[in-house]
Amino acid sequence: MNQAPDIQLLQELFKAAKQNLTPEIWDYLIGGAESETTLKRNRQALERLAFRPRVLRDVWEIDCGKDLLGIRQRIPVFAAPIGSLQDLHPEGAAAVARAAGKFGVLSMHSIVTKPSLEEIAAAHEGPKMFQLYIGGGHEWVDEWIPRAIDAGYRAIAVTVDLDAYGFRERDVAKRYVVTSQRRGGTFQHIARFNWDDVRRIKDRYQIPLIIKGIATAEDAEICCEHGVDVVYVSNHGGRQLDHGRGCIDILPEVVEAVGARAQITVDGGFLRGTDVVKAIALGADAVGIGKLVGYGVAADGEQGVLRALELLEDEITTCLALLGVTCFDELNAAYVQRCEPVSAPHLTSAYPLLEEGY
Repeated sequence: MNQAPDIQLLQELFKAAKQNLTPEIWDYLIGGAESETTLKRNRQALERLAFRPRVLRDVWEIDCGKDLLGIRQRIPVFAAPIGSLQDLHPEGAAAVARAAGKFGVLSMHSIVTKPSLEEIAAAHEGPKMFQLYIGGGHEWVDEWIPRAIDAGYRAIAVTVDLDAYGFRERDVAKRYVVTSQRRGGTFQHIARFNWDDVRRIKDRYQIPLIIKGIATAEDAEICCEHGVDVVYVSNHGGRQLDHGRGCIDILPEVVEAVGARAQITVDGGFLRGTDVVKAIALGADAVGIGKLVGYGVAADGEQGVLRALELLEDEITTCLALLGVTCFDELNAAYVQRCEPVSAPHLTSAYPLLEEGY
């Protein structure tokens, strides 16, 4: 794996990552399900939101921080869980954990990545969250959650949009099976997991509970009725149900349904600082970045992820200043407006210089 050159733009991480990965692993990282309509809509939804900036404000000093789970974040993002990170870089999730800890944001680590949850936790002392795919009954759950608590994780996220494995045609076309899928097994326990199980976890464990994969106001309401601490709006990066809505299009109805009863996070196509600002303006408390973390770790391991976060912070700071606000508390939905996108959504629509050969 080659070390990334001097990186000054987020799109340079994209280029370096692609150079370092085999075609099969690259397609695993960037791909979606079936026609990839949901994946494209994630970007389309972000790109058809325009800003309404205010001027003549004193914006000399900008504070990009925001709280999630009572923890102050340097910027309102966290490293979203990615399965099989070890396929992107030999250090896997440990590299992501160290970078997030050094920068000052939360990271969420998947049960289907390496190294082990204890080894990931030991990689840095900063706050972390652990993500579960339900792989068994109550005994299985009662093994994994205490392990995560003992290792110092600050919240448990249960992913609920994987009742069946999305038909990811890029992988199938290359006959590629990601390492997390090579262990075999079925989806019967995920498919049978229900709201009674959510209530059981919430009643049994004194740790914040996140439900990841919410795509409607109706399910956001049920989350609140069950005492869920964080409602996580996600369509699995467009890798599960095809022909779904873009996540930032889902966000406003979830914000209205939840009110002040829980915090709200969102992921799905967020690749620029302006994307993050749009989500916070519409009511999210934090944004999960998945593919961008993937680009960073594939480009240069821990340093690549750290550089991705630094560049994202630069873009967020510039955006807030040009909107006429000094912190996220001054931001609201009045700063965005629906407009027509300027181009069709596609893999590099967030990074147009790549299309020009830079």
